Amino acid sequence: MTQPIADITIRRATLDDAEALQRIFDQPRALWGTLQVPYASAEQRRKRLAELDNSAYPLVAVVAGEVIGQLTLHINARSPRRSHSGSLGMAVRDDYHGRGVGTALMVACLDLADNWLNLHRVDLDVYVDNEPALRLYKKFGFVIEGRLVDYAFRDGEYVDVYIMARLRGK
Repeated sequence: MTQPIADITIRRATLDDAEALQRIFDQPRALWGTLQVPYASAEQRRKRLAELDNSAYPLVAVVAGEVIGQLTLHINARSPRRSHSGSLGMAVRDDYHGRGVGTALMVACLDLADNWLNLHRVDLDVYVDNEPALRLYKKFGFVIEGRLVDYAFRDGEYVDVYIMARLRGK
């Protein structure tokens, strides 16, 4: 079994992290678990980071000065009737899977959601065959609310996703 990492720092992503984010999504397992497509350039990643507004909170997990994971929390700031909710997406570099990086990112994300942004609901979508991600999300109180059939095209076939949510205080 792979050993957990003891010293993970979570911070806000910067434009200087674009190359590291590209490296994360260039790895097959990280890419497989997301809606990203292969071969995005560092410049595309930098542009995407630069275009984020105040409704997005891009976080990175860092070990020994190296970015090894990312999570972005998007809040629904433009919709008064949905301002109590947000959604997240995350990825961890392949060689750091199963070592506590996802847990550290989720702890930081939910602290931000609960204690700073006053979000009642945080949701996400996850491929139904992504067992490690499902275990992680369930550990943090996310429950499956539904299944979307043929939601995305991945690796030559259509795949289903679960919609999961965590309601604070429920």
